[in-house]
Amino acid sequence: MAKKKKAGRVSAGLILYRVGPGGLEVLIAHMGGPHWARKERGWSIPKGEIDPGEEPLETARREFREEVGIEPPAGAPIHLGEITQRSGKRVLAWAIEGDFDPTQQTSVMCEIEWPPKSGEKIEIPEVDRVEWVPPATAKNLVIDGQIPLFDRLEKLVGR
Repeated sequence: MAKKKKAGRVSAGLILYRVGPGGLEVLIAHMGGPHWARKERGWSIPKGEIDPGEEPLETARREFREEVGIEPPAGAPIHLGEITQRSGKRVLAWAIEGDFDPTQQTSVMCEIEWPPKSGEKIEIPEVDRVEWVPPATAKNLVIDGQIPLFDRLEKLVGR
């Protein structure tokens, strides 16, 4: 039986990027907790659900603060459009140029039931680490639905 997709869930996210001697790099976030611990595609852009009445870009900035631990840079964001993940969740995304030392990353904590359906609760970081990678590497690590965001960023910023 196929999983039922949850309709109406909309998130917003922010991709931090930099251009160095080796070319374009993006900051991706590894999702925290035991579910993602050993999954190769356990990476994502920093993102989260839009609160009622909240502007999507403000959601993206808030989620970046919560998951990365710093204020996003003040520069002009590049709108990357919308994607739909396999779960049915829609994600609006922006990119902004900046730099960050991944060893300084901190994340808000959240409570989950683990193991699933056990009734047991554990506290985990939403994001357990972040890393700078070229877009080609990001596309091999992020969940499939987010790949078009990196394609769009490459077209807009250059390789």
